Amino acid sequence: MTTDSPAAAAPSRSSLPVRIGRIAFLVLAGVVVIAVAAAFFLTWTIQRSFPQTDGAVELTGLTSEVTVQRDERGIPTITADTTHDLFYAEGYVHAQDRFFEMDFRRHVTSGRVAEMFGESQVGTDSFLRTLGWREVAEAEVEAMDDTTRGYYESYADGVNAYLASRSGAELSLEYAVLGLQNADYSPEPWTPADSVAWLKAMAWDLRTNVEDETERALLASQLADGSATDAEVSSALDQLYPPYPFDENPVIVPKISTVPAVGTDADAVAYTSDGADDEVQRASTTIEWQQASDVIEAASLLVGDVGEGIGSNSWVVSGSLTESGLPLLSNDPHLGSALPSVWYQVQLKCTKVTDSCPFDVGGFSFSGLPGIVIGHNQQVAWGFTNLTTDVTDLYIEKIDGDQYWRDGALVPLEERTETIKVAGGDDVTLKIRSTVHGPIISGLVDDFTALADDPDPALSAGGAAASAPSSETEYAVSLRWTALDPGTASTAIFALSTAKDFGDVRRAASLFDVPAQNLIYADTEGNIGYQAPGRLPIRGAGDGWMPQPGWDSAYDWTGFIPFEELPVSYNPSSGYIVTANNAIVTDDYAHFLTKDWDYGYRAGRIAHLIERRAAEGPLSAADMRDIQMDNEMWIAKSLTAAIADVDVKGAGPKKAVALLDGWDAQNDATSAAAAYANVLWSNLVQNIFGEREQPLPIDGQGRLFTVVAALLDDPADPLWTNPQLKVDGMDEMLALSAEEAYDELAGLQGDDVSRWNWGDLHALSLATSTFGSSGIAPIEWLFNRGPYPVGGGGSVVNATGWKLGTSYATTTVPSMRMVIDLSDFDSSTWIHLTGASGHAFDAHYTDQTADWAAGVQKPWAFSPKAVDAATVNTLVLTPAG
Repeated sequence: MTTDSPAAAAPSRSSLPVRIGRIAFLVLAGVVVIAVAAAFFLTWTIQRSFPQTDGAVELTGLTSEVTVQRDERGIPTITADTTHDLFYAEGYVHAQDRFFEMDFRRHVTSGRVAEMFGESQVGTDSFLRTLGWREVAEAEVEAMDDTTRGYYESYADGVNAYLASRSGAELSLEYAVLGLQNADYSPEPWTPADSVAWLKAMAWDLRTNVEDETERALLASQLADGSATDAEVSSALDQLYPPYPFDENPVIVPKISTVPAVGTDADAVAYTSDGADDEVQRASTTIEWQQASDVIEAASLLVGDVGEGIGSNSWVVSGSLTESGLPLLSNDPHLGSALPSVWYQVQLKCTKVTDSCPFDVGGFSFSGLPGIVIGHNQQVAWGFTNLTTDVTDLYIEKIDGDQYWRDGALVPLEERTETIKVAGGDDVTLKIRSTVHGPIISGLVDDFTALADDPDPALSAGGAAASAPSSETEYAVSLRWTALDPGTASTAIFALSTAKDFGDVRRAASLFDVPAQNLIYADTEGNIGYQAPGRLPIRGAGDGWMPQPGWDSAYDWTGFIPFEELPVSYNPSSGYIVTANNAIVTDDYAHFLTKDWDYGYRAGRIAHLIERRAAEGPLSAADMRDIQMDNEMWIAKSLTAAIADVDVKGAGPKKAVALLDGWDAQNDATSAAAAYANVLWSNLVQNIFGEREQPLPIDGQGRLFTVVAALLDDPADPLWTNPQLKVDGMDEMLALSAEEAYDELAGLQGDDVSRWNWGDLHALSLATSTFGSSGIAPIEWLFNRGPYPVGGGGSVVNATGWKLGTSYATTTVPSMRMVIDLSDFDSSTWIHLTGASGHAFDAHYTDQTADWAAGVQKPWAFSPKAVDAATVNTLVLTPAG
C-alpha cells in the first residue's frame, strides 16, 4: 500500500536545475526553429523575385532570338535582329530588374498612389491629378509617328510578357509587403502612355523656378505686412535674389555659332573665332581662386525634390586639348537621391545595323522608358544638364463662381471631375478647374493658397497692376507650364541614339522640347558642340520672375522661341564647352530666358580646372574624373578670411577656427576643417536670415554664396544687425556663428576637433520612396541602405546637396557619372548611385554605391569582342513555339 505525500509528488531540489534547463532548452530550440523558419521564408520570398539571367526563356511575341549578356555588375547588353525584338527585350529586362519601381512610378504620374497605399496619398493624388500628366502623355502617344509608337508598343509587350510569367511576390518583395495591407492589388498591363508619363515626372523634377517665384511672392507679402513700401520690397528682393554674376562666372555660349538650319543637307560650319570671343571666353572662365585678406513636398518625395543640388554638370573637351587627339565628354546629372537609382544602364544593339534596325547604342535609360537617354553610339556621344530656363509661370486669377475675368469680361472656367480610388477606403471625387493658362492649383498646396489669399504685394513687386475688376470675387493661382502641353521629347531619344553628326543631333534636339536641357556633343571625327533645345516661352508684359495678373492678356505667353534662334556652339576656339546650370548667354541675347540661373560657381570652377590642367599638358580621362570629384567650396575662402580676425571666445571655438587656417576649402569626407566650415556656414546663414522677427529665405546655397559674399564686403549692411540675437555688426555676427558652430559640432562629434569629419556629418542614407519611408523600422530595414560617408556639398562641383537649417545629410546627388572617351568607347568609364537591380538583397541592389561615394568609375565594354569577354551571364529569349 502506498500513500501520496508532498515529498513523493515534488521533484528533489537537486533535479530542479535539470528540469529548468530542459525547459529553457526547449524554449530556445523553439525560438531557433521559428527564427530559422522565418529566415527561410523571408529568404525564399526575397529570392523568388530575382531575375533569371542564364539559360533560355520562350516568349510569345518575339520574332527571333534575342541575347541578353550581363557583366559582373549585372548590366545588360541586348542584341536583337529587329527593332521590335530589341525594345521588346528591353521592356522584359527592365521589368526583370525594376518592375515595382516602374509600377509605382506610373501610379505617381497618373495620380493614383492612393490605389496602392490608401487614404494618406489622396492629397498628393489630387495635386498630381490636377496637373494632368497622364492625359498629356496619352495625347503624345496618339500624335507619335507609326515607327516611334511601334517602339513603345514593342517595349510594352516585353513588359507584359514578364508580367504574364509572374505575379505578387514573384515580381518583387514589395508586393509581398503590399499584400499585407492591400491584398486585392495586382498590377495592370503596361501601356505606352505609362512610359511617356515618366518624362513628365522628370520635367517636374527639373521644373526650375516655380518654388522661387512662390517664395518671392510670399516674401513680398511678408515685407508689405511689415509696412515696407513698394520700393523697399523691390530693393530687398533685389538684394536677396541678385542677378547672375556675369563678371565673375562663365556663360555657356559667349558667342553663338553659325550653323546650317535643321533639315538642310549641308555639313555643320565650324565656328571660327574673330578674336573678340577669345577675350570674352577667357574673361568669363579664368577666375582667381586664391584666398582673399507640404503637398508639393509630398509630391517631391515621390517624384523628385527640386531643392538644393538639383541641376547637373557636363562638359566636353576638344581633341586639341587631349592626350588622344579626340574629344572627352563628361556628365553627372544632379537629382534627388533614390533607391534604386533613377538610372538604368543598358546597351541596345541590332545584330546588323541597317536602316530598318539602326541602333548600336549604350548608356543610361529610365526603367519604364524604351531607348537610351544619355550615352553614345558608334559615332557620337551626348550628355544633358538642366537648362534652368523659366518654363513655369504662376498667374493670379480672379474667379467669379464658375467664371473668371479676362480683359474685362467673364469667361467660363474649364471643369472636369475625376474619381480617386482609395485602397481600403471610399472613392474621393475631385473637381479640377482650369483657365486659359492652366490648372488652378491653389486650394491644393498651402503656399499657393496663401498667395491667392493675399496677391497684391506680389503683383506690385512684379510690376503688375494690383487691382483687378471690381466684384465680390476671389483670387486663385493657376500654373502655366510647358510640360502640360503635348510634346515630342518621347520621340527625340530615338533620334539622338541614331545620330551620326552634329546636324543629326540638332535635328533630335529640335524634338527634345520638355524638359528643356543643355545638350553637349562630341563625335569620332573630333568635333564638339552644344545646343540649347527646349520649348522656351516668349512672354508678353511679364518676365515670370513674380506671379502675373491672369485677367490681363498682355501678360500671356505669346509663343515659343524658334529652334533656329536658340543658342548653339560648334567647335569653339576655347576648345571646350562647360554647362553647369549657369547662364547660357549674356543679357544681350535677343530673347529673355530667365533671371533664375544657378549662380555659376560650379561652372566657374570646372572651367578653371580645365584651363589649369590644360596649361600643364594634354588632358586625360582621369583628369575629367578628378574634376567631377572636386570638392572646393567657393564661399569657404571668403568666410575663412573674414573669420580670421574676429575675436572668438572659448578655447574650443578658437581651436575650431584654427582648423580653417591653411585649409584648401576642399570638402573632403575625412576633413575636420570641412565639417566645421559647413556648420559655421549653416549657423551664419540662419543667424543672418532665419533667426529674425520676419525670417528670410535660406534655400539655394549658390544664391546665398552671392548674397553673403556681398555682405562680407559691406560690414555696414543692416543685415549684420539682428536684435533677436542681440547682435550688432558683422564681427559680432561672425563670432556668434563661430561659437554656435563649435557647440553644435561638439555635440554631434565630440569636443576633440581633430576627430571631426565632414563625411559622417554629410552622410548619404538611401531610402526607397515607398516602404523605405514607411516609419516601420523592420520594413525600412529590408529596403534601405547606408549611411555612406561622402564629401562634396552645395554649389560644389561634387554636388552632394543638403538642406540648410534642416540637416547636413546628403539629399541630392550626382545620380551618375560618366566620362566618354571618343578614342576608345571600351575604356570610357561609368558609375551610378546604386546598382542595376531594384530587388532588395540582390547582389546588384547597391553594389555600385561604395564606388560612387569614393569617386571610382569603371570601364564598360561596348565593342562586340569586349562585351563577349566581359559577359558573366547570358540569357537567350526565344520565340514561343
